[in-house]
Amino acid sequence: MSEPVATPTSNKGPRPQDLDGAAVRRQTRRLAAAAQPPWLHEEVAGRMAERLTYIKLQPQRVLDASPALGASGELLRRAYPNASMLWHEADPALAARAAQARQRGWWQKLRGAASGQVDTLPARPEVDLLWSNMALHACADLPGLLSSWQASIAVGGFVMFSCFGPDSFVELRPLYARNGWGWPAPDWWDMHDIGDLVLKAGFADPVMDQQRLRLTWASAESLLADLRSLGGNLAPKRFTGLRGRAWKRALMAELYSLRDAEGRLALTLELVFGHAFKAAPRLTVAAETHVSVDAMRATLRKGRAGQ
Repeated sequence: MSEPVATPTSNKGPRPQDLDGAAVRRQTRRLAAAAQPPWLHEEVAGRMAERLTYIKLQPQRVLDASPALGASGELLRRAYPNASMLWHEADPALAARAAQARQRGWWQKLRGAASGQVDTLPARPEVDLLWSNMALHACADLPGLLSSWQASIAVGGFVMFSCFGPDSFVELRPLYARNGWGWPAPDWWDMHDIGDLVLKAGFADPVMDQQRLRLTWASAESLLADLRSLGGNLAPKRFTGLRGRAWKRALMAELYSLRDAEGRLALTLELVFGHAFKAAPRLTVAAETHVSVDAMRATLRKGRAGQ
């Protein structure tokens, strides 16, 4: 389902995404050391790329803001073969991974594809497309990030992104709650909250899209392995103590309660997609103009002198 986001009518604003910063850094280092990006990220990147066909703009400068784990490089090159491809990773571990991947991709140089790292945001020069696949759900300061993105994009350019929605892994919540195991996942941003933040960052005409996937596994072991490959639990209200073998046996038993009619373990994923444009800045006109009496008198005297 795709829907435009209306201009907010109140100053209340969305609640902040609550993440454990130490857990974010720890899990980022673990994922950066993995041999491949998470398999789900590649699937979501393909779904994002399908949306590019609706946008007529042909970017000359493309910035991938999540290249290390976003699995999007080849898709972007196929979509815009003549564009300069830039990339940025704020985390040092992810930046090192992205740099190594580009060193291995020597064949890109033979194809004449320009590429380069952007050390800090806002990016200079400004880009026509800023792309971020499956990264926002691990960002503790989304308003600040969106503002830096807006400053990185040229007027008329656009941003496109994807992330987990709040109903991802929703089946795990009652399971963890009844066992007193804390939260199984963070309280991620809602689609409409993200749209409000995109507007407040200065973008125009944001369109938000939501999809739900139902994933199934044959065993609890394969389910846990896939969840680990997608990143660990970043919720500050998770159980923070050491887990033992008894807990793992209990978890396995509980996970088998998720069996569907075919005997497979099932979980829901909510994916949030969004894109928005950077419009030309509009001049602001004050509702009231204050002019001193002395200034008005001086103007009148000048007018009489010129008659």
